[in-house]
Order: sequence, then structure tokens, then C-alpha cells
Amino acid sequence: MGRQEDIITNIKPSTAIRHDYNSFSKLCHETQAPVVVTKNGEADLVVMSHESYQKMVARQRLGQMLSAVDREIAEGKPMRDFEATFTSIKKRIENE
Repeated sequence: MGRQEDIITNIKPSTAIRHDYNSFSKLCHETQAPVVVTKNGEADLVVMSHESYQKMVARQRLGQMLSAVDREIAEGKPMRDFEATFTSIKKRIENE
């Protein structure tokens, strides 16, 4: 079973949203997992809380950044000095 199949365990009919939005919203927030919404017995939409969505996007961005670093390492590009990088990041955070 693939990772995607492991993630989606909540399946609800579209009527669950129409008839009891508050319970549906509570399910999304409590489980912090995507909910598959079906229409006529077929998967139609995937719904998740905004917080879960933001976390998913952040994980994707981090994965992309790490992939870029892996490519740089494989290409033999010189690595940046840790102290200089940390100082630069700290300055950016303090200036925001």
C-alpha cells in the first residue's frame, strides 16, 4: 500500500457537508487529515483544514529545497559555511 493510500482514511458523502457542516469541519480539524468527499459513490473532492493544507505546502517546499541541495552536492558544488549562513538567516529574521 502506497503512502497516499495510507493518508486518506476518511471518506464521506457530499451530503455530510450539506447536512452537517459543523461536524464535517470538526472532523477535518481534529484528524488533521484529508477527507475524500464522494458524489454518487465516486471520489469527487478532497477536503482538509487550512492548517493541514499549510503544513502540507511547507513540507513540499522543504522537500524541493532539500532536493536542490542534494543536486548541488551531487554536482560537487562547494557547500556554504555554516556560521556565515546561520548569521545571514538570523539577520533576515531580525529584520522582518
